Amino acid sequence: MEFIQTTDLSTGEEIQLCYKSYGKGRPVVLIHGWPSSKEMLEYQIEDLVNNNLRVVKYDRRGFGKSSKPWGLYNYDAFAEDLDAVMTQLDLQDAVLVGFSMGGGEVARYLSRFGSSRVTKVVLISTVLPFMLKTENNQDGVDSEVFQQILEAINEDRIAFLDNFGKQFFGVNLINHPVSNSYLPYFTNLASIASPNATKQAAMAFANTDFRMDIESINVETLIIHGDADKIVPIEASSARTSELLPNSQYLVYEGAPHGLFYTHRDRLNQDLLDFILGSETLQTSYLNKDNSTFIV
Repeated sequence: MEFIQTTDLSTGEEIQLCYKSYGKGRPVVLIHGWPSSKEMLEYQIEDLVNNNLRVVKYDRRGFGKSSKPWGLYNYDAFAEDLDAVMTQLDLQDAVLVGFSMGGGEVARYLSRFGSSRVTKVVLISTVLPFMLKTENNQDGVDSEVFQQILEAINEDRIAFLDNFGKQFFGVNLINHPVSNSYLPYFTNLASIASPNATKQAAMAFANTDFRMDIESINVETLIIHGDADKIVPIEASSARTSELLPNSQYLVYEGAPHGLFYTHRDRLNQDLLDFILGSETLQTSYLNKDNSTFIV
């Protein structure tokens, strides 16, 4: 295993971030979602590496094989960890790919550390711009939803993760887009995380307002979201982010759940390659502001 050494600025405790690097070429940094680890994005690696790209993925602090301190799990800390990855590996001309809560790392990193090392950004099923419903964020999600998540984790974390995985991939009585073997594997990846980190990270992505951070995204951006996402509803997230980033490309995957990196991996991988490599033949539906679609 390979590790990036950094420090928890709130406690001074040394942090080890477990990472893997594959291939050579322009770096593509994959930032995983909650409550899993870097292993969740395994189906993207081969297509990227086979197209002369270098893939770097790492475990967020508290998750996977990274250190699991008791300190703070907020987006300033997560952004500092991403900066440690970028600087210690000396990544240049990089593409940041943030999935779900990983989109928050991207926005906060660019807000705090700038875009000198980054030339493109991909936001997949992300929690941007602000998940929590408040007086000035009426399109957000009710606080009771997040409170129920905490209560379920405290009651039986593994049972919560098992049920969460089904929602994550859109599994129900008539739709089963993942194998019976994959679901327990996904639960196992999430179970490795620190319970404390799992809860604190959930509160971080629920309560963090990224609307100001989004103003710092000044590089070419691709936004992808499934319109059947029951974990991060598209209306409260990417639909609004696309309005805040009017020059971004916005792809809506019809019928796709939150975990589209698995259920729609062929389409996702091709869209990633087209965007990163600058293809002029992106054969995918885009969403206009009036919710009509067009093909380019």
